[in-house]
Amino acid sequence: MGKADLHVHTAWGDGTATVRQILDHAAAHTDLDVIAFTDHDDLRAGWEAQELASAYRLEVIAGTEITTLHGHLLALFLERPIKMLRPLEWTIEAVHDQGGVCIAPHPLSWLTRSLGERAVRRVSADLDGIEVINPSLAGRVTAAKVARLNDGVLRLPETGSSDAHHLLGVGTAYTEFDGSTAQDFREALQAGTTRAGGNFVWHREMTGVLRARTAYRWRKYVRRQEPA
Repeated sequence: MGKADLHVHTAWGDGTATVRQILDHAAAHTDLDVIAFTDHDDLRAGWEAQELASAYRLEVIAGTEITTLHGHLLALFLERPIKMLRPLEWTIEAVHDQGGVCIAPHPLSWLTRSLGERAVRRVSADLDGIEVINPSLAGRVTAAKVARLNDGVLRLPETGSSDAHHLLGVGTAYTEFDGSTAQDFREALQAGTTRAGGNFVWHREMTGVLRARTAYRWRKYVRRQEPA
C-alpha cells in the first residue's frame, strides 16, 4: 500500500522549508512513497524537486495550487504553468490538455480561497478527485460537510493531503493507493480506489504556517520596493 502527500508548499511560495529540506525530511521521517509540490500558481518547486528526486527513495509530482476565479484548484502532473485568475472550467480544461489531473483542495472552506459547493457540484464530472482530509484549520472546518457531500452526491475519488507550509506538517495527511509509484497513484485515482488518511494539525504546525505566510508577504513587499 503506497502513501502520497499531494499538497505541499515550499519557500518558493508561502512555505518555510526549501525543496531539499522537504525531501530530506520526508525521506527520513515519513513513510511517504510519493510527494507533490504544489505552491500557489508556481511550478518551480516541482521542477526543482524532479531534478533532485533521483537521490531520494520518494517519487515526485510537479504540481501547483491554481488560483481560479472560483477558488483554488490543485493540479498535478504538470509540465507547464497554467494561467491564474481564469474561470474554473477553463482552468480544468487547460490542466487536462497537458495530461494533468484536477483535485478540489480544502473545498467549501470559508477560511481560504476555496471552491464552494455550487462550483464543485457544477464541475464534478470534470474533477479527478476531492480532498476530504486536509488537516489545516481551513480544511478542518468543513471536513464533515465535504465527506457527507462526497459520500452522498459527488462520489469523487478521495484524497488526503497535508497542505503543509512547514516541515512538521509534511505527511500528516496522505492518500493511500495500491502500489508505490506516482503512476500507481494516478491509476488508483482514475479507478476511484484511493483512500484518505491522516491527523489533524497541531499547534507547532499552525505557528509555522503563520510565520511562513508572514515571511512570504514580506518577500513580496520587498520585491515591489526594488527598483525596476
